[in-house]
Amino acid sequence: MSLLRLIFNLLWFVMGGFVMGLAWWLVGLLCFISIVFIPFGRACFVIGEMAFWPFGNEHVNRERLNRVADIGTGPLGVLGNVIWLVFAGFWLALGHLFHAIACIVTIIGIPFGLAHLKLATLTLMPIGRTVVNKAC
Repeated sequence: MSLLRLIFNLLWFVMGGFVMGLAWWLVGLLCFISIVFIPFGRACFVIGEMAFWPFGNEHVNRERLNRVADIGTGPLGVLGNVIWLVFAGFWLALGHLFHAIACIVTIIGIPFGLAHLKLATLTLMPIGRTVVNKAC
């Protein structure tokens, strides 16, 4: 991990990343408790880790990454995204949007606000996407 990436991730963690990462993990726990939404819960923990340390990570379409379609990248993935949006996605995206506005207003926090917006787009439709490390 580069020094700049480490510094950004530490600042991010203090300036909203910790709160949103915990929010993702809380939703993940609720999904696991419901049993039916266990696949959503697993995704929450993966994305929650990205919410804790976003710099150096990005979300990509699994079909493009693996070059093969799977259950999450087809019609069932769309249905899953709609269910996700109704039950949890909207609220998590709202949290990221709130943090993005708070960071962007400070001017110096613009990179953090952009990272929150990146996570907000992932929050709306996470099914069929995966988190990968960026190549240096």
